[in-house]
Amino acid sequence: MLKDLPIKKEYLLIGGIVVLLLISYQLSFKKAVQAWQMHRQLTNQLTKAGNLDYQPDYLERKGRNLDKILDLYKADTSLLRSNIISTVTVLAQKQNVRLIEVPARDAFYHTGKFMIQKLNFEGSYVDLSKFLDQLHTQEAIGMIRSVDFKLITPGSGVENDKRLTLQVYLELSTTRG
Repeated sequence: MLKDLPIKKEYLLIGGIVVLLLISYQLSFKKAVQAWQMHRQLTNQLTKAGNLDYQPDYLERKGRNLDKILDLYKADTSLLRSNIISTVTVLAQKQNVRLIEVPARDAFYHTGKFMIQKLNFEGSYVDLSKFLDQLHTQEAIGMIRSVDFKLITPGSGVENDKRLTLQVYLELSTTRG
């Protein structure tokens, strides 16, 4: 069929190459040029828009999450001691633990943003451990900062008089949100 055409084969080859170039332009080069133009347009918009690092919604979510974390150990300082003592006493009674001492406020443990409250408990090791776990999960009384188990023996030398005590230091945020 091609032999019967009066056109020279060289012209047919050139025509085929032109058609092939048009098809390849439509399939690939045109899309690449469009992508390059879109990139240049978006780059210009980015420079005109200024700082895109500032994301107000993200910052608001982050602030709310931080506030939730702070609320876990935030308490009102005017009612702090009475709230802590009453809440902790109820928890202690449930676990057969006795609150034996609430030392007076010490200025050393009180800063502008945080207040540390020391509490002493007495009971068996198992009861004190269960109580400590409940105290850790309890909200609005503060975060446990330090724990110290002590075995106290009175001066009489009788081994049955040994008492196991637990000192707990609770840290509270005194700032209001």
